[in-house]
Amino acid sequence: MIQLKEPEVNLQLALEHGLSEEEWQKIIEILGRTPTYTELGVFSVMWSEHCSYKNSIAMLKTLPRTGRRLLVGAGEENAGLVDIGDGLAVCFKIESHNHPSAVEPFQGAATGVGGILRDIFTMGARPIASLNSLRFGPLNIPRNRYLFDNVVKGIAHYGNSIGVPTVGGEIYFEECYTGNPLVNVMTVGVVKHNEVVSAVSKGEGNTVMLVGSATGRDGIHGATFASVELSETSESRRSSVQVGDPFTEKLLLEATLELAKQDYLVGIQDMGAAGIACSTSEMAARGKSGMILDLSAVPLREPDMSPYEIMLSESQERMLVVIRKGFEQEAQAIFKKWDLKCTKIGKVINSNNLEIFFNQKKVGSIPAYHLVLGGGAPVYIRETREPDYIKKARAKNIKRLKMPEDFNKALLQIMASPNVADKAWVYQQYDYSVRSNTVVPPGASAAVIRLKKTNKALAMKTDGNGRYTYLNPYKGGAIAVAEAARNVACMGAKPLAITNCLNFGNPYDPEVYYQFKQAVLGMGEACRILDTPVTGGNVSFYNESPQGAIYPTPVVGMLGLIEDLKHVTTSWFKQDGDFIILLGALKGELGGSEYMQVIHNMVGGDAPDIDLSFEKRIQTACLEAIRKGIVNSAIDVSDGGLAVAIAEACINNPEKMLGASIFISLKMRDDELLFGESQSVIILSISENNLLEMERIAAKNIIPCITIGRVKDNGRLKINGLIDLELEAIRRVYQAIIPNYMQQGF
Repeated sequence: MIQLKEPEVNLQLALEHGLSEEEWQKIIEILGRTPTYTELGVFSVMWSEHCSYKNSIAMLKTLPRTGRRLLVGAGEENAGLVDIGDGLAVCFKIESHNHPSAVEPFQGAATGVGGILRDIFTMGARPIASLNSLRFGPLNIPRNRYLFDNVVKGIAHYGNSIGVPTVGGEIYFEECYTGNPLVNVMTVGVVKHNEVVSAVSKGEGNTVMLVGSATGRDGIHGATFASVELSETSESRRSSVQVGDPFTEKLLLEATLELAKQDYLVGIQDMGAAGIACSTSEMAARGKSGMILDLSAVPLREPDMSPYEIMLSESQERMLVVIRKGFEQEAQAIFKKWDLKCTKIGKVINSNNLEIFFNQKKVGSIPAYHLVLGGGAPVYIRETREPDYIKKARAKNIKRLKMPEDFNKALLQIMASPNVADKAWVYQQYDYSVRSNTVVPPGASAAVIRLKKTNKALAMKTDGNGRYTYLNPYKGGAIAVAEAARNVACMGAKPLAITNCLNFGNPYDPEVYYQFKQAVLGMGEACRILDTPVTGGNVSFYNESPQGAIYPTPVVGMLGLIEDLKHVTTSWFKQDGDFIILLGALKGELGGSEYMQVIHNMVGGDAPDIDLSFEKRIQTACLEAIRKGIVNSAIDVSDGGLAVAIAEACINNPEKMLGASIFISLKMRDDELLFGESQSVIILSISENNLLEMERIAAKNIIPCITIGRVKDNGRLKINGLIDLELEAIRRVYQAIIPNYMQQGF
């Protein structure tokens, strides 16, 4: 091994790279010697939490990862793949870019979008839509407004420039995210079954090529940065944040999709976290092969880069491609056509090793299997302990809280909460109609994208509630899946599968690992009962700042299939005189509710109960009614409870607001009735002549179905004599709050 002008490699240096003493000894055992500096760098990023999932993979394997429509499951490729018939498959995935967005919000968010797009089109799928799930601290703090503003601008810049519509998402504001915002991004793509590409390297002598942008020093140790807590010095880690170029990515997308149709393509993978180190090791391990790499051949945009830096760089808009020997010129011609570099940097060999050379000197020799997730990378199961705060939170006697004297005022306050309020300020910055496939834009229960040359559409949604998971991790995980499925069902779609992004604190903290384990178990149960297997996703640990950990926040990206475009259903009332139907049962659950936070400034009690078998029947009944053509609108009860759901159905019709007159008699407090966030409840509007058919469908599925009111073209919302408001007053506060905050500047 050549000794370059590099630091002495020892235990202390390994510790500084984020490795433990146990892992240092394991590396020496694997190699049979002390690693070189380049090898140490490769092990440190590949064994980081971000790449190896060493503290989560054991739990992730408990999630259901098989299903009738599943073509590619979790961990098998860059993204999951679901069959939707007609020879088509949907490719989709969600990932986090939390830490980069905390220190460089514009580029952190933008490159998060770029990375997830590449995961989709490297599989031969054309991206058709992007979504996001965002968390920030309260908007009355200037720094939070700055992060919010620039994350949204970063998402808009990348998505709008590349021409992929951003069609949906969710945004929450809680104190715990002040020091550590969450930026989770999801992309959905479509591919023909016979054009799916694998991220594999195989075939001795086949050529390894690097395509796309030149390599610089940006993003070095980005994966490691994502695997530690944020601290007062995190601002100095801006060099760990990549810089994106969406215009180059657009060229890369088109070139990749053209290459995907060629029979001389063996495999292709995005260079995301850990750059060349990750893509080479994962492709080689997947193909049970090795590679010889010549780092001197890598096109660089900065002088005097070392092999360590070249292997670890996370410069954006790059891919690793394996081409059958003898077809190098054909591949280069495709990339030249799109004005992109395509450079040979190595070849496939019949061994298990990555043999790394620089200026004709060997600087590394590592068994690829020992670097990768599911291979020889370390796996840990951490200690768990139920947090003390859970018992304290549940001990709070919610029923002793004083009820509001004015429920009109209470509803307006909740409608003006940034968690509930209109998010148009955000999605109006996105080009959500580019490519002309968007059937239902952002702001509805879920987004809907038509599939051209078919009569089908896809419904898609991101969903999660950190407050519920904080109070009850198991129920919080289950509810994230159930509500996402319920949202796509309300649009007329059959839920098919999920991807997930699991955002938690430090896994070495037993209380955090308890939250993580219980949330995964809850998600697993929900996925099994609702028949929505997990296609993959992302775990983001170490979401902590000096102020403490975030709420445990599992986010679900749900995909649903609409077999006929005429079944697309929206959430707002459409016809004067329609009956308003409640499917399900209100149980008056206020624990973790928006009402408790806004009106009483309290997070306490237990998360709402969830009966997943009942949930399944509710969704089945809703879908059957929609497919029979008897449903005019559908919206589920969620944040803010019944009163908010009805109010949104009244004011969100883009053509004309329609009021409602509601009367519902239940044995519970008035605030529980209006603002309780009971699960498995859907509000439908139907014509009077369809009432008996709706009751028949509900009875067949053994679920409650009660008429609670009628749609009124009178410009007012009335509920039980407790609420009587002009719709214009509701819409005014609902639409104003976020723009008003953002006008205050930073």
